[in-house]
Amino acid sequence: MAALIPLTMFGLIPIVLYLFVRFPTQRAVIITFVAAWLFLPQVSYPIPIFPAYTKVSASCYAILLGVMIYDTERITKFKPGWLDVPMVICCLSPIISQLTNGGSPISPTFNQIVSWGLPYFFGRLYLGSLDGLRQLAIGIFAGGLAYIPFTLVEGVKGPLLHQMVYGVNAFEDWGQARRMGGWRPVVFMQHGLMVGVWMMTAALIAIWLWQTGALKKFQGKNIKTLAIVSTIAFFLCRSTGAYTLFFIALLILFGAKWFRTSLPLLFIIGYIAFYLYIAASGQFSSRDVMSVVNPIFGEERAASLKFRFDMEEILGDKARQRFIFGWGDSGGNRVYDGYGKDISVTDSLWIIAFGVNGIVGLVSLFSSFLLPVVVFTFKYPARTWSHPKVAPAAVLAVSVTMYMFDCVLNAMANPIFAVIAGGISGLVLKAPESLKAKKTSSPPRRQSLVHQKSG
Repeated sequence: MAALIPLTMFGLIPIVLYLFVRFPTQRAVIITFVAAWLFLPQVSYPIPIFPAYTKVSASCYAILLGVMIYDTERITKFKPGWLDVPMVICCLSPIISQLTNGGSPISPTFNQIVSWGLPYFFGRLYLGSLDGLRQLAIGIFAGGLAYIPFTLVEGVKGPLLHQMVYGVNAFEDWGQARRMGGWRPVVFMQHGLMVGVWMMTAALIAIWLWQTGALKKFQGKNIKTLAIVSTIAFFLCRSTGAYTLFFIALLILFGAKWFRTSLPLLFIIGYIAFYLYIAASGQFSSRDVMSVVNPIFGEERAASLKFRFDMEEILGDKARQRFIFGWGDSGGNRVYDGYGKDISVTDSLWIIAFGVNGIVGLVSLFSSFLLPVVVFTFKYPARTWSHPKVAPAAVLAVSVTMYMFDCVLNAMANPIFAVIAGGISGLVLKAPESLKAKKTSSPPRRQSLVHQKSG
């Protein structure tokens, strides 16, 4: 079975090239990112200088090759905008981080570009429209549906599918997968938290497309039924953190529908910014927070959260020694005991970005994802979020915000959300699209049937 690993990993490239021939490039990009993220194995092939060949880099290399062969004109006509500046800074910040710590900037910079920059760029290139974001939302939803049988199996049997399919374990610590009398599915991802956030996003998209009428049917099935199934499957993933994000996201979306305000979404973004400010500046104290968390989440969950906060406090102290550009990949961002043993645990994406690339890397990374959402709320006010044309973009904007909210506590890097951020940036850098229905010469009843079929 292990022979299947190189076959799938390196076979992705000709498959993606075929997708570029078989489908419109927009759809080929979406299929590649979604399918590779969901089904490729958790392996890493080292490459000198360049980032290791993983499911993320394989997707980016294959799509880049497809674009260069079949759609070069799209790249030559690409015009960057001011919203792209944070991502450019994010991708180039390792250069200074490395040079100021005596390291080589080549590999870390390429790694940053492949991990975040290229997915964002492909989103900018192909998905920067209401229709493009609609296609992406449907693609993520479809990926969630495809994952349901696998999550159900692992919810009963445990995280064994990677071993069964690819012949190697991708998840060793089964203790972390045990939740609420069952198992938290991992499938072909790195951790159950990743699966939880993915299934949450798929369920959220399904509910909002159903509620707004943006999608009536999918593959001949009623969207209401699929939304209910997706939501049940998500809850069976036993990812309690994702539950919280899910309910917050629903409050934001239905608050926009009922009260026509995006203030809850802006409040969450403001909270993320405020937390990062006090945490990075050393003003955060876990003692006050734990007094509130303990009675709400219980002793076990509270203890896990306290451990993360304790780690982030000592890691934050270390990061502030190289506040502007961080420690690079020198390992100086870690904390060691008197015997030189690394005693630090980096659970959160924000503390990793802060320690490695300093405040410049931290601010640019989070701004790349959240600033486009802020602009979106002004270009497309909350009163438009229930419009079938805007609904997919709105739910993706909320989803990427929930992902960054999760990154305050976890470090589950997912290129799909960088693709979303790039698509939203491309959308809001242009004048708002017209929401009026296009006139057609077709008879009214015929027009309705065509519209229903296309949905």
